[in-house]
Order: sequence, then structure tokens, then C-alpha cells
Amino acid sequence: MAGAEPRRKELANAGYEIFIGSLSVLSIVNLILVYTIDDHALDTVLLVVNALLSAIFLADFTFRLFTAESKSNYFFHQFGWADLLASVPVEQVKILRVFSLVRVFRLLRAYGPGAVVRNLLKDRATSALLTLLLLGVLVLEFGSLEMLRREQYASGANITTASDALWYVIVTISTVGYGDKYPVTNGGRMVGTLIIIVGVGIFGTFTGYLANLFLSPSKKEAAAVPSPTADDAQLKLGQLKALVAQQQAAIDELNLMLEADGT
Repeated sequence: MAGAEPRRKELANAGYEIFIGSLSVLSIVNLILVYTIDDHALDTVLLVVNALLSAIFLADFTFRLFTAESKSNYFFHQFGWADLLASVPVEQVKILRVFSLVRVFRLLRAYGPGAVVRNLLKDRATSALLTLLLLGVLVLEFGSLEMLRREQYASGANITTASDALWYVIVTISTVGYGDKYPVTNGGRMVGTLIIIVGVGIFGTFTGYLANLFLSPSKKEAAAVPSPTADDAQLKLGQLKALVAQQQAAIDELNLMLEADGT
């Protein structure tokens, strides 16, 4: 029973675990791309994306370390050391993110896909936010590469380098849109449209998530509110009946007065 509580806690964060696991897959894929494809533009995009992933992984390690019931157990027995090393912005250690995949696999195997899906649906706001954040990272990487592929050699193009493509995707997905960089091809405009939709979805969901987080009562406050009992319901029903009777008496008295005036 002692180990059941940490496992329940892990299931409560199933969406977060899957989010980190998905970013780990992306990190490993990027590592493979770095060593298999010799392309300067690809290297520039992957450098920026891997720097972002390193920051996320470092924040993830810090969060896990400070929330772990036993910090030494997490660091030495739950792959904490791998989380720390994999957050270093060096390509050679990114392969250690495979341990995050092991963690997610254990989660799915321990509880089953059905329980995990029910958990994700139970906390739909967080699940939607994490999904859009993951989509945002994917759009930053592959949207930049696709935008550069479609625009780089087009006539009159102003998105001609990886830096231009990254800048365009960042300002577009953040819904700022300076307008200094813009696509000139139909394919580029279609990609830009998708990036705008993702950006609006991310910030709209984030705004709703914050509103729900700050305005909705906490679980403790909700639990502190006493549930209505049968006696309370009977009392309120009696009060309602008395009010209806008073209103009916007032209506009867008004009718009598109208009849007296008519005669």
C-alpha cells in the first residue's frame, strides 16, 4: 500500500507524462536527423528547437526533484540522473531521453490505456493545453522547415533562410505578426494559415485554462461546502409552499377587491 500513493499521483499526471514522453521522442528524432542529414538550414532549426527542449527538460527535472517524496530515490532509481543529463544542450546525451519513454511505457502498462484515457478526459483543460503546447513545438520545427522549403527559392520571397523561417513562425504562432516576413507562394500561405490557427488555439486555450485555474474553487474549498441533507430539502420545500400559499392568498384578496369595485 505504501507504493500505491506515488503510483496514483503518477496517474493523476498522465497527461504531463505523455507530453514529456512525446517531447522525448521528438528529441531523439532530432538527434537522428542531425547525424543523418547534412543541411545547414536543418541544423539551424534543430539548434533552436533543441535549446527549447533542453529548457523544458531542465524545468521538468527541477519539478520532479522538488515534488518527489524521496529525492534520492527519484535521482538514483527513477532515472532522475538521466533527466538531468538529457537537459544539457549537447546532442550526444539526448539519447538518455529514452528513459522518459520507459517511464511512460510503464505508466501505460500499469494502468492500461483505458484508465489513462479516462484520466485525460477527466482533466480536459490541462490535456488540451498540453496537446496544443506539443503541437506548438512541432509547428515551430516542421513549420519552419516546410515554410523555408516552399519559400526559399520563390520569386520575390523574403523568407530565404532558416532564421527568417523561424522568425516568421514565432511571430505568427504568438499572434503578433509584425509583417516584416510573409509568404509569397500559395503553398507558403497555406502553411502560414495553419500556423495562425495553432497560435490562436494555444493562446485561447491558455487564457481559458488560467481563468478556470484562478476563478474556479479549489478541491478543498469544494469539499468544505456541506452537501444538502434531506432535512434541508424538506425545510426549503416547506418554505416554498408557504410562499406559494401567501402569493395565492394575495391573489384571492386582489380578486375580491376587484369584484367589490365592479359591483
